[in-house]
Amino acid sequence: MSDIVISVQELTKCFGDFAAVDHISFDVRRGEIFGFLGANGAGKTTAMRMLCGLSYPTSGSGTVAGFDITKEGEQIKRHIGYMSQRFSLYNDLTVWENINLFAGIYGLSKADTESRATELLERLNFTSERNTLVGSLPLGWKQKLSFAIATIHRPEVVFLDEPTGGVDPVTRRQFWEMIYEAAEGGTTIFVTTHYMDEAEYCSRVSIMVDGKVCALDTPTRLKQQFAAESMDEVFRTLARGAQRGE
Repeated sequence: MSDIVISVQELTKCFGDFAAVDHISFDVRRGEIFGFLGANGAGKTTAMRMLCGLSYPTSGSGTVAGFDITKEGEQIKRHIGYMSQRFSLYNDLTVWENINLFAGIYGLSKADTESRATELLERLNFTSERNTLVGSLPLGWKQKLSFAIATIHRPEVVFLDEPTGGVDPVTRRQFWEMIYEAAEGGTTIFVTTHYMDEAEYCSRVSIMVDGKVCALDTPTRLKQQFAAESMDEVFRTLARGAQRGE
């Protein structure tokens, strides 16, 4: 089994003459927490859509969980988990109904769904909330439940798009404990975030500016490279050179 779970070479996505993603290349290893950072308009979302099999590149190549992003998008979707701040769960369904729905989408059998759902609820201390409408849960609870559901089928890679937006610091810390637990179990975490302190928690960090990867290394080495005290300082130094905005 290869240690490389995500690999892209010269990946490019153009809309007319505009290169939203401009010849980016990187590898992500199994069990790594890979931070994918960039200001609005930098190309993060466009790149993530290609990696998730939702959009085809204009040029370049890549694989996710061993599947070709240009030819095997449907296979990729079955082998990854995905969580977004903008959409995660159905508020008008109960906790159990959401788990059951997404387990079915991910192709789990009824028996697997039952056993993994029970395990999930116990792990989150949500057993008493089984029949609670998700819309009535606090935001932090929703985010933790959403992450747990995104990993219920035990995917090789989980893509997290701004997963902790709007939640309080305590819940953010608890959420990151779940991320660490998943990574220690061998799941690769690919995460975008606007919180620069969260970049410090990543194994490695990539920073995109104007569609290009302008820096990629561990947080410690990036701070050394830019003579910075924090990842926020590193990010601001690189973002100053951006030519395009939102």
